[in-house]
Amino acid sequence: MKRVVILALFIVLLLSFTMVWNASYQAGQEGAYIPLEKQEEQVSIPSEKGVFERANFAMDYTKMPIDETHQRSLKNYYQNRAYHGAPPSIPHVVSDERNMGGKACLKCHENGGYVEKYGAYTPLTPHPEKVNCLQCHVVQKTKAVFEATRFEKSTVPKTGANKVLLSSPPVIPHQIQFRENCLACHAGPAAPKEIRVSHPERVNCRQCHVLNNKEVSDIENFVRK
Repeated sequence: MKRVVILALFIVLLLSFTMVWNASYQAGQEGAYIPLEKQEEQVSIPSEKGVFERANFAMDYTKMPIDETHQRSLKNYYQNRAYHGAPPSIPHVVSDERNMGGKACLKCHENGGYVEKYGAYTPLTPHPEKVNCLQCHVVQKTKAVFEATRFEKSTVPKTGANKVLLSSPPVIPHQIQFRENCLACHAGPAAPKEIRVSHPERVNCRQCHVLNNKEVSDIENFVRK
């Protein structure tokens, strides 16, 4: 009788173990589930985000008449830079030198407009989200403050000369970092007349215009020196 009870218990334990093992095995066959994190929808190419954000102004530029009297020239555009590709200096007095991180500059340079005091149109910033302007842009000083140096400016690319074919769209002769909004320099009344685009409503600029890698490499090597 004792042997029968022991055998019965053994059988019960064996069946229990089999059921538990089988349930564990079946659970292990289920596909692993990895919860996906919700990501923001990417509606534009990251490197071109700026121009797409300013696309609302593109149609305004097509209807805007050209003010021949107050046009900015390409010569003036480059004179305001230490070298080709450098951030432009500030050609006017900055009343509050300690205004770092504020939005004082954006009051004029975010949407532009004509400034009677300077007799010119305000250039737009291609990166209005970066409000620490004085980190890169410095106020101009008189030449008497600095001693002469042997610093030589890099060669500025000629307008319209960087084409593969005569009818090809010109390539982009500069880096696009911090210059993602092409319309800031190439459209509107503050744009230099030599590089003002005739079709600002076509905001997907890099669909036709490609980067000139050789020119960009030359600039990067020049800056490193």
